[in-house]
Amino acid sequence: MQGAAQGAEAVRSIVVARDLCEHQEFSFTGDYGDNGFLEDYTCQIRGEPTSVIVTVTRNPAGKAQHVVVNHRPRSSVLLFARLMGEKFADTPLATYFVASES
Repeated sequence: MQGAAQGAEAVRSIVVARDLCEHQEFSFTGDYGDNGFLEDYTCQIRGEPTSVIVTVTRNPAGKAQHVVVNHRPRSSVLLFARLMGEKFADTPLATYFVASES
């Protein structure tokens, strides 16, 4: 992503795009520290092997305040960004992702 999505609706729309990740295999999901949650999983994005780490920081009310999703390797990052750009084309969220080349 280029930039940071703001607001629950924008973040939810992006996070729900997990449908691009196939065959998710979780190594770990659970709390960490006093106000965090962590996911560590592998998946395939259009057949490309991908590793993902998700960290969520909760506010004092226990609601998600900050979410970071890291994908690797770089080739999967670029593929995912392009697919997200296509998925969100013609929406305000498209500015966060790589545009398809014509």
